[in-house]
Amino acid sequence: QVQLVESGGGLVQAGGSLRLSCRASGGSGLIHAMGWFRRAPGKEREFVAVSRGTASYTYYGDSIKGRVTISRDNAKNTVYLQMNSLQPEDTAVYSCAAKRGVFRGQVATSSEYDYWGQGTQVTVSS
Repeated sequence: QVQLVESGGGLVQAGGSLRLSCRASGGSGLIHAMGWFRRAPGKEREFVAVSRGTASYTYYGDSIKGRVTISRDNAKNTVYLQMNSLQPEDTAVYSCAAKRGVFRGQVATSSEYDYWGQGTQVTVSS
């Protein structure tokens, strides 16, 4: 059973940066893609970014594109999300997700993913 553990969340002022990490363990060799989603208070879960395969393919959600970079260290079974120019509207619980095998649908669809982390809180103050 794959387990995902996120870290790196916290409180940051508007305009600041954070780097989130997500480490996979327990069968991580099965993972084809790792991504990030977020859920703001009172809102639905939103796709942030995904790294697929050997990490040569990356894809970003429109709302945060240009301010985040996803990267993977396959030797460490870890995916990172570098977030810059953070704004109060970026406040959310950020969750790591992993998928076995190829995508059958959209990479931005949460139901495509097989494993989820507990999430890490990111709070951006104005």
